[in-house]
Amino acid sequence: MPSFSRTAFAVPGSGIRRIHEIALRMPDVLPLAVGEPDRAVAPHVLEAASRAWLSDETDYTANAGIAPLRDAIAAKLRRVNGMPVDAEQVWVTPGATEALYLALSLVLEPGDEVLVPDPGYTTFTMAPRMLSAVPVPYRLDSARAFLPDVAALESLVTARTRAIIVNSPSNPLGVVFPEPVLRELLAFASRHDLWLISDEVYEAFTWGVPHVSPASFDAEDRVLTVHSFSKTYALTGARVGSLVVPSGLDGVLRTYQEAIVSCVNTPAQHAALAAITGPQDAVAEAAEHYRSNLAAASALLDELGIRYLEPRGAFYLWVDVSHASGGDVAHWAERFLLEQRVSVAPGSAFGAAGEGWIRVCAAASRETLLAGLGRLPRVPASVPA
Repeated sequence: MPSFSRTAFAVPGSGIRRIHEIALRMPDVLPLAVGEPDRAVAPHVLEAASRAWLSDETDYTANAGIAPLRDAIAAKLRRVNGMPVDAEQVWVTPGATEALYLALSLVLEPGDEVLVPDPGYTTFTMAPRMLSAVPVPYRLDSARAFLPDVAALESLVTARTRAIIVNSPSNPLGVVFPEPVLRELLAFASRHDLWLISDEVYEAFTWGVPHVSPASFDAEDRVLTVHSFSKTYALTGARVGSLVVPSGLDGVLRTYQEAIVSCVNTPAQHAALAAITGPQDAVAEAAEHYRSNLAAASALLDELGIRYLEPRGAFYLWVDVSHASGGDVAHWAERFLLEQRVSVAPGSAFGAAGEGWIRVCAAASRETLLAGLGRLPRVPASVPA
């Protein structure tokens, strides 16, 4: 048999999916590992998708997506995010995952380096490896409230560095980067002539602080922005996201889309169009549900004496279980699943800096969330919380 590509076997697996797939084979598991909203999709969104299917709107669309959806996304970005974009800069993708892959494909050559947050979402490390590029982690830790240290970033830049990935609101941390921090990161990117890839999947969910898009003050066209319908509208399985790029990339992106997916499935695009142009009540209701879940979960963790990071965005809790995990939180999370029937994402799945922590998804039902957290091991009296 011929040999397989070395690149294929160099891509790290997802520690989140490992836990999730074990959980799927088990009965009576409380699922808190995967970022799956428990909210129902708004009826007008389902109706739009149904109409598209029943009227046989199943032909190819333009590689970039249907024009009304691109127009609607651009209008929303101008109105809400303050991003001065036209529809031709918006490319509809099968989820934010492909949008991120497209962005990295545009800027990386084999052997190039991209700075990625640690802890940071798993695909930030996986996607560059698929392109034979090198993800270089930049640490986010509690000493700096999990915000990036630009002085430390300076020390990571080499002749091969091409881009930095910024994720706010953060998955897994729930941190929201303030505008001054984002401006500092953009200035850093400018000094070293780097692309800044901004993942804003959780933009709709911030708690008492504003979401800020770096592209809203990008004067040099160096920001590539990733958005998604998955979390905002509970459309995870529909697979609709978008990538916003500088003008003039129509030809190359049309070619990339043709080679990878051709286009996003047509009924899903109509669902996304209805979602972004229709009533936003379901988004507001989801935000209130997640906010109140996070508050209830935080209160329970306080009662149990377990340390956690207060979330400012997204719908996750970053929980310290180092008192129980013994320096191998991935192994501990698997054992916790098998023994306690609760699935949580091990922090080490998000990078070395996540050792000793877990990510808990608060988008579950209140009952499931509190029951799962209630099974966490207490902090021994001799260990400070």
